[in-house]
Amino acid sequence: GEAVTAGCGQAIVWRNVVLMGLLHLGAVYALSLVPRAQLLTLLWAYLCFLMTALGVTAGAHRLWSHRSYKAKLPLRIFLAAANSMAFQNDIYEWSRDHRMHHKYSETDADPHNARRGFFFSHIGWLFMRKHQDVIEKGRKLDFTDLLDDPVVRFQRKYYKSSVVLMCFVIPTFVPWYLWGESLWNAYFLASILRYTISLNVTWLVNSVAHMYGNRPYDKNISPRQNIFVALGAIGEGFHNYHHTFPFDYSASELGLKFNPTTWFIDFMFWLGLVTDRKQVPKEMIQARKERMGDGSA
Repeated sequence: GEAVTAGCGQAIVWRNVVLMGLLHLGAVYALSLVPRAQLLTLLWAYLCFLMTALGVTAGAHRLWSHRSYKAKLPLRIFLAAANSMAFQNDIYEWSRDHRMHHKYSETDADPHNARRGFFFSHIGWLFMRKHQDVIEKGRKLDFTDLLDDPVVRFQRKYYKSSVVLMCFVIPTFVPWYLWGESLWNAYFLASILRYTISLNVTWLVNSVAHMYGNRPYDKNISPRQNIFVALGAIGEGFHNYHHTFPFDYSASELGLKFNPTTWFIDFMFWLGLVTDRKQVPKEMIQARKERMGDGSA
């Protein structure tokens, strides 16, 4: 009784609608607590946001979805923990859906097909059962490489408990235990507000970065360069570049763009925890711009 048929033959998942509605109401309420919270709590919430973001951008996206670099075990464990803090499905499911998004971009086999409008690509796709094309074409792809990683298997097996711990318990417990913040403030600011903002920042890549911006690398595809999304999603807004060269670990032209995720990966490389960073030769980038770009860069 939790779903009814909607347009395109899909079913609305009312449980998700209600839970997301309550989450966003909680986030709005949390804003009223900001003036009453300790500065350390606000800084902690932002630190949790950065860790959450890295679990998606450096972890599920660039490492596991695209294999754009290799990470040693300690870093993979950190990124898996950060990914559980993000609470956006486990690494296997996130990466599976993202590979579908790239292979079948802007079609019914794309889980968050931007051609169905801003609301659908931003959050509406989570309110519906997957389109039948996503299911059928997804069955034809091989995702076994993801489960070859024991870190991915472990996180998938214990995902629910890891989410409770990383997304809610630890962000709430630290401010209360270490500097005496109220559990109420800690929970709503470091957990609810931080989680809601991180979700929407990620969704902006699916919606805004597919609709607004320039296309200097390939004017024939929908994804755009959007600096505002890049600022929020710590480097993931250079989407025309990313869809043109999805294997590049930086997801943007190095040295030219604001990309904290790339800085993080480079720092891990300096520490010896990252190897085999894949990059696109400058000559290939320039040739693609001249041949396929919209002339904006």
